[in-house]
Amino acid sequence: MHRFPIQLRFGDQDPNGHVNNVAFVQFLEEARVQLGLLPLPEGAGGPGSFRDLTGDRTATYVARQEIEYLAPLLHGKEPLWVDVWVTRIGSSSLSYGFRLADEDRDTVYAHAEAAMVQVEAATGKPMPLTDRQRRVLQEWLGEPVPFRAAATAGKGN
Repeated sequence: MHRFPIQLRFGDQDPNGHVNNVAFVQFLEEARVQLGLLPLPEGAGGPGSFRDLTGDRTATYVARQEIEYLAPLLHGKEPLWVDVWVTRIGSSSLSYGFRLADEDRDTVYAHAEAAMVQVEAATGKPMPLTDRQRRVLQEWLGEPVPFRAAATAGKGN
């Protein structure tokens, strides 16, 4: 699991005085981008970053996103912390899990998951992940996102 601070902007607020739900989608994007730019250790895909492994021939599209809002997030000087990890590795797709919380993780504002598809940039057709990409993603693999609905599934709710 990797963790990144996201500085809240005044413009992230809505008329209700809290950070708008739409801003959360941008926070997920920012965390994914930061993860993709992390230097990879030698022998674990490095030197370079995960983005370097994708090359210019590919693009990564968001196929699905799910956000479970758990607490209102108010604008302040302290950054929001986003934990990001891989929850699934497919043939040409992967999913990231997210936890958006304060620095101590005492308050979790949201859990989220995003399914991504790697495509050939010129055609938009799915393109298989390479072995090197899979090795890196395997290192980032973590637990499923602890959505409340998943926790209560099958419990007669």
